[in-house]
Amino acid sequence: MIAHLYRLSKQDLSMAADDGKMASKLKYSSDVYYGSIRTMLLNITPVPLTKSQKKWRVACIVIYVSLSLVKGIVPKNRKSNFSSRSSHAILEIKPVSTFHDEVGDSGRGFNAELDQTKLTEMVKNKNLDDLVSFGGVEAIVKLLKTDSENGINGDEEDLSKRRKMFGSNTYRKPPPKGLIHFVVEAFRDTTIVILLACAALSLAFGIREHGGREGWYEGGSIFVAVFLVVAVSAASNFRQERQFDKLSKVSSDIKVDAVRSGRRQKVSIFDVVVGDVIFLTIGNQVPADGVFVEGHSLHVDESSMTGESDHVVVNLTHNPFLLSGSKVADGFSKMVITSVGMNTAWGEMMSSITQDSNEQTPLQERLNKLTSSIGKVGLSVASVVLVVMLIRYFTGNTEDENGRQEFNGVDQDLNDVFNSVLRIISAAVTIVVVAIPEGLPLAVTLTLAYSMKRMMVDMAMVRKLSACETMGSATVICTDKTGTLTLNQMKVTQLCIRDGEMKQDFSLDRELLELFYQGVAFNTTGSIYKHKNSGSSVEYSGSPTEKAILCWAVENLGMDIEKMKQDYTILEVETFNSEKKRSGVLIRNKVDDSVYIHWKGAAEMILSMCSSYLDFTSKPESMTEEKRSQFDKIIQGMAASSLRCIAFAYKKIDKTPTTSDNLSENELTLLGVLGIKDPCRPGARKAIESCRLAGVDIKMITGDNVFTAKAIATECGILDPKQHIANEEVVEGIQFRNYTPEERKLKVNKIRVMARSSPLDKLLMVQCLKQNGHVVAVTGDGTNDAPALKEADVGLSMGIQGTEVAKESSDIVILDDDFASVATVLLWGRCVYNNIQKFIQFQLTVNVAALVINFIAAVSSGDVPLTAVQLLWVNLIMDTLGALALATERPSQELMHKPPVGRTEPLITNIMWRNLLAQSLYQIVVLLTLQFKGKSIFGVDEAVNDTLIFNTFVLCQVFNEFNSRSLEKKNVFKGIHKNKLFIGIIGITIVLQVVMVEFLKNFADTVRLSLGQWGICVAIAALSWPIGWIMKFVPVGKKSFLSYLKVWR
Repeated sequence: MIAHLYRLSKQDLSMAADDGKMASKLKYSSDVYYGSIRTMLLNITPVPLTKSQKKWRVACIVIYVSLSLVKGIVPKNRKSNFSSRSSHAILEIKPVSTFHDEVGDSGRGFNAELDQTKLTEMVKNKNLDDLVSFGGVEAIVKLLKTDSENGINGDEEDLSKRRKMFGSNTYRKPPPKGLIHFVVEAFRDTTIVILLACAALSLAFGIREHGGREGWYEGGSIFVAVFLVVAVSAASNFRQERQFDKLSKVSSDIKVDAVRSGRRQKVSIFDVVVGDVIFLTIGNQVPADGVFVEGHSLHVDESSMTGESDHVVVNLTHNPFLLSGSKVADGFSKMVITSVGMNTAWGEMMSSITQDSNEQTPLQERLNKLTSSIGKVGLSVASVVLVVMLIRYFTGNTEDENGRQEFNGVDQDLNDVFNSVLRIISAAVTIVVVAIPEGLPLAVTLTLAYSMKRMMVDMAMVRKLSACETMGSATVICTDKTGTLTLNQMKVTQLCIRDGEMKQDFSLDRELLELFYQGVAFNTTGSIYKHKNSGSSVEYSGSPTEKAILCWAVENLGMDIEKMKQDYTILEVETFNSEKKRSGVLIRNKVDDSVYIHWKGAAEMILSMCSSYLDFTSKPESMTEEKRSQFDKIIQGMAASSLRCIAFAYKKIDKTPTTSDNLSENELTLLGVLGIKDPCRPGARKAIESCRLAGVDIKMITGDNVFTAKAIATECGILDPKQHIANEEVVEGIQFRNYTPEERKLKVNKIRVMARSSPLDKLLMVQCLKQNGHVVAVTGDGTNDAPALKEADVGLSMGIQGTEVAKESSDIVILDDDFASVATVLLWGRCVYNNIQKFIQFQLTVNVAALVINFIAAVSSGDVPLTAVQLLWVNLIMDTLGALALATERPSQELMHKPPVGRTEPLITNIMWRNLLAQSLYQIVVLLTLQFKGKSIFGVDEAVNDTLIFNTFVLCQVFNEFNSRSLEKKNVFKGIHKNKLFIGIIGITIVLQVVMVEFLKNFADTVRLSLGQWGICVAIAALSWPIGWIMKFVPVGKKSFLSYLKVWR
């Protein structure tokens, strides 16, 4: 019987009682007490059970035992009621609440005590009473089938079940705007509405006068032209919306540190599941709602959720709740995720927010003003044309096709009058349409969208559109050192211990080793993971500095961090911050209760806290001024070799620490100084030289000491080793901070390196530079860099080492943390501005030419040479194809050979005025000559002459598009083979023009031209090239062209 019970107990170890199913299958009294058998059976199960589960388990087992006994007593040949049933059918019980059960609707994959709704509301409302009812944080960790040290299992099956049970860490977004939305928006444009009204009237009168077969041409053509403009505009805006959506997803895809199966790893915030154990350090965003498990000095910024600016203290006793979307302001911790996605307050809030991609950049606003001004001029011209043409018509000064007077006031057909007036109004409206450069905003949109896409390839993610164009105007770049100018691949190469002894083999005695083990193992935010399968493989997590120190301690000193954790208890921690530039820890030895304080940080700061050092026998010796000076020189020598110097100091406390003893910063003993090498990036020097050639000043702002800063700045080319370095060129943060405001403004331009700087110093420098008229770009990666990133004209955060706070405060994220990418962003910024200027020059040339030609022709002859459809076709070429061709030019290095554009630099420069006025004047002279003398010169009729005017005008724009590729260069064909889009658009424009002239005669009001006539049109248009080339030899003054007009007025 005992053997049978033992077999039964082993079988029972793999089963767990399901309360609902038990109750339905076995109706047995739960009040029976089974004595020692019950106790034995309850003790052998490894699964924690509720009180009712324990009773049902005992009931089932006793029934099974009873049946087995009866079966053993009753002879085998005797038939009984039991023989027809299998005992396994009676005990068809699913295992107790193991997570690997299939998750059903009722959530039986987790313990029965787990009330998901209650858990979610508990964290949202920060309800400590509910936390107590759950049994505390440890009980919640167990309920979620996770482990605070090793995390969840993390395999695909585990993750999918958790998502099925608790949901994914995503939130519902409002549906994106569809193409129809942008079509409707385009139709709301006032000009489009006017054109549609004119098209409808023209169509009605045309059909009435000429019949349905031919009367629809003009009105229908206006409709077609309008729909083409609307379609292109809507498609462009729709494409931009989709691109913004993609960029939004990329910028939202934050990587967080999670531990799964004992391994610390980076996971996407969208892949975080309930039960995940997440590491949080300064600057991190809390990825989902959860509870604090362990950590020290944790302060979080919940202003994004609550609006309160005060930081909230999070700990196990008073407030263990962490809300999604909040940011870590200080300290570090581990948390367990309790709810994700739409079950968090952050998810609910974000799902109701629609991101507006219609952000207006400063350049777009300036262009809108320019468009408005040109539109007013066009409206004035159109009004004059309308009045003049109406006067000429009603005074009998116009003739019809047969040479007869159109209006004589006697026996006049009312329909003819309406048709004539409508034709005049249509011509006037069309002049307005051509005058309004609608392509300017479209060109900005296209060039910004194209640049954003290409910049992603070049490792820069634009978060704010305005940064693209502003970066092109930058005059100063304030850059970090670590990770931006250097590779951020740190390695310990030197160690100074005892009486200034320099060690490179790192062989230390046992007592010194133990002290270093303490200082490294517990005074760190990094972690170590050893692979179970491969004993030699070790992974280090944390900041590059922390990883370098941990790697040195493990691989060179033989530190076993697991053994250290078993031997010591952490009592208190002060985390590293950029103000103090040090971190400390208070630990207790579990064996002898001895207490140690360990500090680690900037070498000269730790040295100033020490009153003793270790002699050759590792015994403390008093720190004399002479010895302190000796250590100072050693640190300076290491720093001059481009080494980052990190010092370690300790203090042993024999008694139980009091509040005053906790993390004392005085009377410390210097343990040693580490020299950490971080090589310069290979492309940093070349990128800095490129920025210098572009007229952009580079200033390095670093937290390292002045000697390390000088060495790195010299290596990168910020300081010239051949020139004497003045005292004003290299300063320390405290020195800059102590200047008076007037001194700072006076000296800030000369500063090239600022060492031992705090985030406040960086902010002060940015403010001073802006006050001096500079356009400032700043790089930053830390949480405390946020004020400077926001204050700068362009904030550049680091994608790899940058905290989420820094990224959210920035305008552009440098994805590879490389300064060469910063120089690339500068180049793209200039390219954006340059492309916009190219298009402005191209379009204003057409505007000026079309307005003057139509105005002079209308006033002098009462007729306009270009019809409504023809002008709309020209408008389409300018607004869409022209914008696409010129707005997508790739940047050239020649842009980096020009000085930056100032804040007050006019959008239309004197060079642009020279180019566009020359081309406009040429087109006006040629087309007016054709208008008044073309029939006699070429011996053609009026229909052919009008077609020649239209064809020549369009081809002039095609040839001028080549001239617009460069504002100053005489060779406008350089690099054209690389821009296949430009060549393609030119080809499409020419093909469409041939179709318009040769095949859409009735639609475009044209007639077929002979090859000779086509040759004449091409020859006249081709003269735009030599004229453009010659005009670039004409010098221009520095005084703005428009200022002469103001003086004249």
